[in-house]
Amino acid sequence: MEKEADLLSFFEDLALEAGREILRHYTQGFTVENKADASPVTAADRDAEKIILAGLSNRLPDVPCVAEENASLGIIPDCGDCFLLVDPLDGTREFINRRPDFTVNIALIRYGAPVLGVVYAPARGLLFSGGGDEAFEVEFRDAQVVGRKQIHARARSASAPVILASLSHRTPETDDFIAQFPGSQVASIGSSLKFCLLARGEADLYPRFGPTMQWDTAAGDAILRASGGMTRDLEGAPLTYGAQDGYRNPFFIAEGAAHHP
Repeated sequence: MEKEADLLSFFEDLALEAGREILRHYTQGFTVENKADASPVTAADRDAEKIILAGLSNRLPDVPCVAEENASLGIIPDCGDCFLLVDPLDGTREFINRRPDFTVNIALIRYGAPVLGVVYAPARGLLFSGGGDEAFEVEFRDAQVVGRKQIHARARSASAPVILASLSHRTPETDDFIAQFPGSQVASIGSSLKFCLLARGEADLYPRFGPTMQWDTAAGDAILRASGGMTRDLEGAPLTYGAQDGYRNPFFIAEGAAHHP
């Protein structure tokens, strides 16, 4: 397989291309449909996924890819120790409601861990990527990457952290978790951007006590881990990725760098 830096650059370009197509639909209008699980889908989801899958199959023909819209149709390849996870439009509800927090997500998984990830928020003009021990906020112009700035998760030193909560999927369990931190600041944000804000050192915790799929989290999780943070299940183990439980995640807590009292 290619060097990780080259792959990450390729993922960035692919996300920018898919994001351009999503913004075309965002500007021109779209029809909302419901999938078998009653979740919404639009042509923007499907067209972005086609762009990403075409690029991945051309560049990485031997690496299986699990992508949300294909998976919803039952098209899921057999995956071994190395595979790709794609969510072409994370935050479809944000997209439909004209809120700008929707993202494009591309991630590479090895041995159950997200090792490379790209998250692009086209309506916000934000692009993040990460792998190994380096995470970046990427500068681009006219859909071309022109620079990158390394970002780092911050260590939570105060008893009143900044907590990120889902905008469309907040649960009573989430509220109970937040109640453990009196005086904390809470921000409600959609999509995988929550991982990126942790990675950029702007927040401390993202608890998720509700259903998510692995393609929702893998790219953001890769960036967070590269920045020094971690996503753990409720037993404290790092979140793992693979075919278990139909690519569903358990409940989890994503956090910045290690807590220091």
